[in-house]
Amino acid sequence: MQGLFKGLFWAAAALSAGSLSAQAQAPQRFADDMAERTRACTACHGEQGRAGPDGYYPRLAGKPAGYLHNQLRNFAQGRRHYDLMARLVDPLTDAYLGEMAQYFANLQLPYPAPTANNAITPERLAKGQQLVTQGDATRGLPACTQCHGVRLTGVQPNVPGLLGLPLDYLNAQLGAWQTAQRRAHAPDCMAEIVKRMPAQDLIAVSSWLARQPLPADTRPAESAPAGPALPESLRCGSAPELSDATTKPLKGGKP
Repeated sequence: MQGLFKGLFWAAAALSAGSLSAQAQAPQRFADDMAERTRACTACHGEQGRAGPDGYYPRLAGKPAGYLHNQLRNFAQGRRHYDLMARLVDPLTDAYLGEMAQYFANLQLPYPAPTANNAITPERLAKGQQLVTQGDATRGLPACTQCHGVRLTGVQPNVPGLLGLPLDYLNAQLGAWQTAQRRAHAPDCMAEIVKRMPAQDLIAVSSWLARQPLPADTRPAESAPAGPALPESLRCGSAPELSDATTKPLKGGKP
C-alpha cells in the first residue's frame, strides 16, 4: 500500500510540474501596451484606427496628437456629444488621454483610395474646389488650405487633415457645427465658418474633398502656410498657433 501511495504522489508531482512548465512557456494572452488598451477604440474606428467601415467613424491613425487630444477632451467636457465616447473617456485622466492621442498619431499607415460617388454636378464640384483652395473673400471665407495645409493633410500640432475622410463623416461634422452639436474651444473658428456657408456649398466642399486622392506624403505639415493673418472672428481656440503662423514663412520653405 505504501508503494502505491508513493507512486501516486510522484505521478501527481510530475503532472503538476508539467502543468507549471506549460504555463511558463505559453505566451501571455494580452500584451500590456497601448495597442491592447485601445481595442475599445478600434472596435469602431477600425484596426489600428484606420477608420470604421460604415463611413461615420473617422480615421485616427496619423492625425496630429494635439488634435486627437483636443477631441478626446471635447467629448469628456461636453463640447462634442456622443454618449459612447463620453462614457469611454470619462474615467480616464487627461494625461492618459494624451498618451492615447500620441499612440494613434504615431501610426503612419496607408490610406485607402477615395470612394465618394454621390450625385453632384461638375459645376458644384468646381465650386467646392474653389472654396477649399481659394476661399471666398466676399463672404470672408479663408481657403481650407490656409489652416489645414497646402496638401490638406493637416498641420502640427493641432490641425487635422481633410483628405482620406468619408463623405458621410464630413457631411455629419459640418452639419454638427451648424447645429452646435459639435463645438471646440472658444473662439470656435469652424462654427463661424459654417455660418457663412449655405448647405449646398458645404456639400460641394465635402464632395470635392472626399474625391481627392492622398498625396505621397500623408503626414501633417510642420507649420501652416504663409498667408494673410486670420481675422479676429476666425481665430481658433483649439489651434492658437494659427493666429501667428499664417503670417510667418514656412520652416525650410516647405508647407
